[in-house]
Amino acid sequence: MKKRLIMGMIIMMGVLANGCGIKENYEEIKLVANQKKEITFHEVSVHDPSVVKHDGMYYIFGSHLSGAKSADLMNWEKIGNGVNRSNPIIDNPLEEMKEAFTWAKTDTFWAPDVIQLEDGKFYMYYCNCEGSSPLACLGIAVSDTIEGPYKDLGIILKSGMTDTPSENGDFYDATVYPNVVDPCVYYDASGRLWMMYGSYSGGIYVLELNTKTGFPLDKGYGKKILGGNHLRIEGSYVIYNPDTSYYYMFLSFGGLDADGGYNIRVCRSKTPDGPYYDFDGRDMIECTGAVGTFFDDEAAEKFGMKLMGGYRWSIREGEEGIDRKGLVSPGHNSAIYDEESDKYFLLFHTRFEKKGEMHQVRVHQMFFNEDGWPVVMPYRYTGETQETYKKAEVAGVYKYINHGRKITSDLVTSEEITLYQNGSIEGAVNGSWKLKNGNKIEVTIDNITYSGVCAIAYDEFGEKEVMTFTAVSVQNGQSIWGSNLEAIN
Repeated sequence: MKKRLIMGMIIMMGVLANGCGIKENYEEIKLVANQKKEITFHEVSVHDPSVVKHDGMYYIFGSHLSGAKSADLMNWEKIGNGVNRSNPIIDNPLEEMKEAFTWAKTDTFWAPDVIQLEDGKFYMYYCNCEGSSPLACLGIAVSDTIEGPYKDLGIILKSGMTDTPSENGDFYDATVYPNVVDPCVYYDASGRLWMMYGSYSGGIYVLELNTKTGFPLDKGYGKKILGGNHLRIEGSYVIYNPDTSYYYMFLSFGGLDADGGYNIRVCRSKTPDGPYYDFDGRDMIECTGAVGTFFDDEAAEKFGMKLMGGYRWSIREGEEGIDRKGLVSPGHNSAIYDEESDKYFLLFHTRFEKKGEMHQVRVHQMFFNEDGWPVVMPYRYTGETQETYKKAEVAGVYKYINHGRKITSDLVTSEEITLYQNGSIEGAVNGSWKLKNGNKIEVTIDNITYSGVCAIAYDEFGEKEVMTFTAVSVQNGQSIWGSNLEAIN
């Protein structure tokens, strides 16, 4: 791959006196060529990617028995795809999981999760679902190696039954009980093992597992965390941060297709099985649709800290990447803390503007702000590491995105704002900003304060390294991003 010439925006600053004091006047903008390191990506399509790291390699497993691996989270190699005899992840899956396919009346798998247990073996929590109903099952398969082949250990949960008792021993009610798909299996700080799961229908549930066998400790669906009456919420994924002592549950709200408005949100808890609370301190058990409603997005979108939805970075005259497209319906994420690099990552699939249902995996680095909430970098990961910066290095003209709170297929397009060295903000929005401890940022817009971080990242659309900021607010549960126009020299 040829090296790219990165076009940097150098801002020639004058000063402008006004009634409020002296501030920089960003008027004259020049374009200069800036040689940068080579950046390569090898893309992969894995729907609902669930991440696990083993022997220095990141692995993702997704729907339709798709899997891939990467050493750098940028260049991916496929290891299997599709429910067929040639997929090395499961040999002859239609026969191996015959009971599951028969129960769910389907010919494919949905989102799985893989974890290594005490015996050193790898356990895949797989799921099958009919699709237009919550007729589903969730089972366990095991392998000596992470890439497979996985051998079935049996079904542990079923849903959607009409002529047999539910897992709770009573009539199955889809408005109350879960659709048993989308498992996430995780250890808590004390070594206990849990599984979070559920999609639409009756909501998200959690139950405790045996650390030696991986099977549930008790019968039934477990403890309800949120949802009900078919709210469009799914893909729960939990990680623990020992620095904040919180468990963070990421969720996808909305529909997964290109016009479904998929978006990623987060809530948190001091205990692995909840209750989980959102930005406003509300117990997520309150996040439910009214009785008799179906897909009540207006009820759902009031809850959860929204980290990202569909967005588009606008182009400025003179920039590279003229034919750029927005990211559509990003969601069904997983997350991981990498001890070796001391970094947190968010992995998700996304569709693209004017590309139909085609999807690819994206990885963004995450940080935690002063309020203990995760903030997501505006651009995909390219190995960046946060450093300390001076106020003059952060000040400048930015592309600005506010992800809002709506569940919508409309893309948020970036607008321009200027962060002046005197701490004021002008442009599409007005307000103020502060740099703290060299890399923490506080942005106040319309009397709403957002807390986050600054870091240099690679703008893959403009083909340059730029200063960025990312922040969230506990006042409104929204996230904002900023991308400086000027290339880092």
